[in-house]
Amino acid sequence: MAFTHTLRRRLARATGLALTLAAVPQLAQAAPLDPVAARAAIDAQLAKIYPSLDALYKDIHQHPEVGFQETRTAALLAARMRALGFTVTEHVGQTGIVAVYRNGDGPVVLVRTELDALPLEEKTGLPYASHAQQTIDGKLTPTDHACGHDSHMAWWVGTAQTLLALKDKWHGTLVFIGQPAEEKAGGAKAMLADGLFTRFPKPDYAFAAHVGPDVAGHVTVKQGAVSSASDSVVVTFHGQGAHGSMPDKSIDPIVMGAHFVDDVQTVISRQKDPQKFGVITVGAFNAGFVPNIIPDTAVLKLTLRSYDPDVRKLLLDGVGITARAVASMARAPEPGVDHTEATASVVNDPALAGQLAGILKTALGENQVALVPAMMPGGTASEDYSEYVNAGVAKSVFFGVGGSDPAMLARLKAEGKPVPVNHSPFFAPQPEPTIRAGVETLTLAVLGVAGN
Repeated sequence: MAFTHTLRRRLARATGLALTLAAVPQLAQAAPLDPVAARAAIDAQLAKIYPSLDALYKDIHQHPEVGFQETRTAALLAARMRALGFTVTEHVGQTGIVAVYRNGDGPVVLVRTELDALPLEEKTGLPYASHAQQTIDGKLTPTDHACGHDSHMAWWVGTAQTLLALKDKWHGTLVFIGQPAEEKAGGAKAMLADGLFTRFPKPDYAFAAHVGPDVAGHVTVKQGAVSSASDSVVVTFHGQGAHGSMPDKSIDPIVMGAHFVDDVQTVISRQKDPQKFGVITVGAFNAGFVPNIIPDTAVLKLTLRSYDPDVRKLLLDGVGITARAVASMARAPEPGVDHTEATASVVNDPALAGQLAGILKTALGENQVALVPAMMPGGTASEDYSEYVNAGVAKSVFFGVGGSDPAMLARLKAEGKPVPVNHSPFFAPQPEPTIRAGVETLTLAVLGVAGN
């Protein structure tokens, strides 16, 4: 996930933004909150608790666990939330946790963090760098919080702790969830299937935030679509193996796969509206083992990204039609086309996003918060947070929080070098400004909808 950097660049190119921003003060007036006083109270609490959040962040960073294996991470967060006074349920959706705190009558507000890391070797050289490994698909593999979920967990705990310290300023029920397996795009579905919205209070509002390679502490609020829909598809071509010197005795699945890789891009270039976003990427092509044997099968793994539901259907249909046409042309059996993973686009409630952007601008400063209007496209990465929105929590905002050292950004720009982004082995958010901004943003969001 890397929304903030892309959205900020697009915001700078946008026209007509002044009209959108002009609407924010009117929306913000409805919030029963003094943003400046609230920020001062939050920062006073942060001054007390930040050292413990920093220690938690570095502990989690050094012990990353991949999706549905986050046992240590979940137990650590569950213990923290119990100590604060939350009622905690573990093993929701396999390794997820749900922490509930009731503070009188008022709205139910969900705040979500992810628990999982990536199967990746860290190369930051930080003194607290990860050297951890886990067994993944039978192989011992390095793990790293290169997507930034360790920052999210630290600011999630910090937000809970701050809200409890300020509980005389809000009323309602907090439902803090620690979600497994976001990187697999299956954790949100697993928690919902395990009764997240039936065993526990169903939210009236939902919030989450994601760190990205923007300037540390800068907050982006997007109206409308925030991220793309994501679909994973596995295409299996079935051929007939033969000796490499006798290709006429085979039905070559590698040739079919090669045709498919080329032909499927015409779905993008010749069928999709060029003004609408859509991507088809073949990320894996596996066939054969040695140079002189034509294999029986070729397996291709694809990721599809889109915003518009009609474009999403076009891409999925186009993959299947192209695969079957390629196989038919080769006089091969019908290929397997398996839709293995899917998550929809995250869509923020435009009015609520505008209202909270107004609160954040007043509290944090005009230059620290960017409101991106709905007419601008979202980021191209994907997030299964959309599952909660589509399960009936439309009043939701997913924030972007910058985590990159501004001096590093300036240096890399001057040198013409790329900025390390999420999922890079060199991605290294600055802990303090990032975690502080996350706590401020999420706490102010909760106060904005549940404040006295």
